[in-house]
Amino acid sequence: MNELIIELTEINPGEFFGNQNSNINLLKNYFPKLKIVARGSKIKAYGDDDVLEEFDKRITMLLEHFTKYNKIDENVMERVLLSRSKADYETTAKSGEILVHGVSGKQIKAVTANQRKLVELMGKNDMVFAVGPAGTGKTYTGVALAVRALKEKQVKKIILTRPAVEAGENLGFLPGDLKEKLDPYMQPLYDALRDMIPHEKLESYVEKGVIQIAPMAFMRGRTLDNAFVILDEAQNTTHAQMKMFLTRMGKHAKFMITGDPGQIDLPRRVISGLKEALLVLKDVKGVGIIHLDDKDIIRHRLVKEVISAYKSIENLDS
Repeated sequence: MNELIIELTEINPGEFFGNQNSNINLLKNYFPKLKIVARGSKIKAYGDDDVLEEFDKRITMLLEHFTKYNKIDENVMERVLLSRSKADYETTAKSGEILVHGVSGKQIKAVTANQRKLVELMGKNDMVFAVGPAGTGKTYTGVALAVRALKEKQVKKIILTRPAVEAGENLGFLPGDLKEKLDPYMQPLYDALRDMIPHEKLESYVEKGVIQIAPMAFMRGRTLDNAFVILDEAQNTTHAQMKMFLTRMGKHAKFMITGDPGQIDLPRRVISGLKEALLVLKDVKGVGIIHLDDKDIIRHRLVKEVISAYKSIENLDS
């Protein structure tokens, strides 16, 4: 009797094994000639070589499916275990529909018309500016596109960055080291990633540098190749910062710049690098620009009302 050991890495074994090992029990039903034991992060199978070879092939297909969709159930397992190839059990999705399957199989899509235009623009251009008020899904859609590009091996890494300009705060007054100071400021980016990548895999990606989240100052001097790079809160960049960032673009890179010109936290009389870039680059081939508006707000209905109310008094002041 021979032995096969499969180690589960970067995925949650409990989720793969199923509630009360239901998925493992299903495997046992399909491979009655094998003795299958699941413990910790390992699956051990004992039996004849030819059956172990088929089991290894099927378990690899199941793990690939779980890695892509972060979910597996009895119906999927049956299709995978009985199919001849991936084409028999994997459904295809147009880029305008499902962007990525998130944690627990959550389907992440472009919800509004302008979000779908953003997806189309990103497919046609290597650099895209997505501009609009809070809650329009600019960053979230961008992160989903980045995760999809990583999963489909179009890029080797994701780099998410923000200018470290705080709304009424100074990082120097926050307790802790640099990482502890910056993590809360980068929280929206972490939140989006946690929706799309399981905890163990996300931690592994960050540890290995496959996903990097850092302030703009860390971009200086780098050439960003084979990467999907998102500059968030770009309205708070200066002329020099924006120029520095845009010139970091390397081979096989995708750059997405998001921002809200209505929420600039720069000192007075300092020109926003985002506003300037939109003017300077509006006619450059290969650069796409999309303006999202109040109709794209997908947060609580009151967010739209709040933005509208503030817009009315800001128009009076100007």
